[in-house]
Amino acid sequence: MATEVFTVQVRIKEALEVKGGINGATMILFDGECECDNFKGKILPGGVDTQRLGEDGLVKLSARYIMEGVDYTGKSCRIFIENNGEIQSDGQMVTSPCILTDSDALKYLEKEKLTGTVEGSPEGVIIHIFQ
Repeated sequence: MATEVFTVQVRIKEALEVKGGINGATMILFDGECECDNFKGKILPGGVDTQRLGEDGLVKLSARYIMEGVDYTGKSCRIFIENNGEIQSDGQMVTSPCILTDSDALKYLEKEKLTGTVEGSPEGVIIHIFQ
């Protein structure tokens, strides 16, 4: 059974779009916070999710952001998350997160096979990351 390691509340700030002759792209700028057992902190400025329609007709997404806060031991740290995935034909978002961190307590997550889900919220989305 998968264990949830992070729950990240994302607030969408702005969406920038370009529509080309073949395809389009959207860059969604965001901030937010994480308040879970493993980590408490906030998303630093610069969080962006880039979305494009793939050749298979599914929307491909790639979000990148850095969170700053404290790990479960109380030590200050930063966590970089790259979350790649796609929006399925049924509207579900399935992702494969990759994590880098300067937290000794959470460094093991850099080698874990992680999965993610995304659900809507009034201000944006909630990202759930599982190991």
